[in-house]
Amino acid sequence: MDISLIISNILNPPVLFFFLGMLAIFVKSDLEIPPPIPKLFSLYLLFAIGFKGGVELVKSGISQGVVLTLLAAVLMACVVPVYTFFILRIKLDSYNAAAIAATYGSISAVTFITAGSFLQQLGIDFNGYMVAALALMESPAIIIGLILVNLFTDKRGDQSFVWSEVLQEAFLNGSVFLLVGSLTIGALTGERGWKALSPFTQDMFYGVLAFFLLDMGLVAAKRIKDLGKTGTFLISFAILVPVVNATIGLLLAKLIAMSQGDALLFAVLCASASYIAVPAAMRLTVPEANPSLYISTALAVTFPFNIIVGIPLYLYGIKIFWS
Repeated sequence: MDISLIISNILNPPVLFFFLGMLAIFVKSDLEIPPPIPKLFSLYLLFAIGFKGGVELVKSGISQGVVLTLLAAVLMACVVPVYTFFILRIKLDSYNAAAIAATYGSISAVTFITAGSFLQQLGIDFNGYMVAALALMESPAIIIGLILVNLFTDKRGDQSFVWSEVLQEAFLNGSVFLLVGSLTIGALTGERGWKALSPFTQDMFYGVLAFFLLDMGLVAAKRIKDLGKTGTFLISFAILVPVVNATIGLLLAKLIAMSQGDALLFAVLCASASYIAVPAAMRLTVPEANPSLYISTALAVTFPFNIIVGIPLYLYGIKIFWS
């Protein structure tokens, strides 16, 4: 693997701010970001990436390649929770296995955005409609995870397991709703809307991303202490499973002839794990699962691994597969 890819990714300003946040915790600095601000920045990033994706979707049109990409995204979002559940059952009970499996079947929008920044830094083109794949992969994993809970635990047949609430949490939680809504508005307004909002959605974007990753560094470093509760099994899982998922994603990307830039974003979607939407859903619907397990593995292990090593590693795989 070309070490320059890792160096190039690490020297990306938003990634450096992530390290700065982690360093602040390690040296016991009193740096902190007031809680409402990270939430606002998270909403901004979803709004901006969704709006741009909608504009680009209109430009590209609904071609065969777009349809195949979206179908592949839904397929991975459904398959990953199933196979990871049975791996996790080797060491964990069904509640925790299902919650973690759903976490790894879903996606991290910030990892996706960081990968897009990395591609722009390298001058590699990608299509905006990949944001539609991002939106489609958020919810299915939640549904599959809860089906697994219903099948393999004493919640089977439990009338308190209200599926209407489950579906509402999966498809109408704030991040999914804003992302899909922004995508739709971008598609409806097109280039005219993009020009009107570009000072907000484009010029500010990377500054907000850097500030958000600074906060993510603070949060991830605080979660590192929770890793002692997970054991070596889950730490290994949190590193190896993303690589396996990315490899499967790259094979699918090659099969449907994605461009290299789109293939990297698809691999990152397959390899990432949710630390916002799915944990919120699992806390509501599967209170028996331990949040420190599925949050700390996704946020303190998989997220840093992907933005530091994973993204360049997957691009290296693309250069091999596509050569």
